[in-house]
Amino acid sequence: PALTEVLPATGRVIGIDWGVKETATTTSDAHDLPHPQHGRTAAQKLARYQRMMARRRPAKGQAASKGYREAKRQTAKLHRKVAAQRQDTARKWAKKVVREHDALAVEDFRPKFLAKTTMARKAADAAISATKKALVEMARKHGRAVHLVHPAYTTMDCAKCGARTKHALPLSERMYTCTVCGAVCPRDKNSARVMLVRAGLDPAGVDLVSPATC
Repeated sequence: PALTEVLPATGRVIGIDWGVKETATTTSDAHDLPHPQHGRTAAQKLARYQRMMARRRPAKGQAASKGYREAKRQTAKLHRKVAAQRQDTARKWAKKVVREHDALAVEDFRPKFLAKTTMARKAADAAISATKKALVEMARKHGRAVHLVHPAYTTMDCAKCGARTKHALPLSERMYTCTVCGAVCPRDKNSARVMLVRAGLDPAGVDLVSPATC
């Protein structure tokens, strides 16, 4: 097992929500992680190779043509490249988050329907899975506390007063408005703060985004 290399205390905590618009929305604007478009950038090339493979697919019992083998090789190479890019982005971001916070309240992400198209959904799910894994590994390596928070109702609860809305917000609705205390907040920022509350972390250690509303 890797040796723990404990980092100095920072007195800061962070809540992390995985999402649709960004890979990670956090309680600190400086640590939000936009979706790196690795999968989307590669998607067109991938579609081209897959069409080539479909056209040249050998009949049962026949040897694959040179063109089919080459398209298959390029497809595998592209998958490896995208995975490596995701890994690199995830590790760099995780290192920054872990270095600058003592405790992390992280949504315990389970792949869910995040985007309209299958390809976009798979790319988002893969990016989140890779990033969450890198974050948890990095935090444990450096002796930081990680609280995995169950995602149920995190988009419905108000981080400020704890009230729960009666209906889940549709994905298209990007602002959270509490009908009890009147707090208005971007929905993913609210969810990130709910992570902190549920993990029992003191929000005083958070970089408040806009204290008046959030």
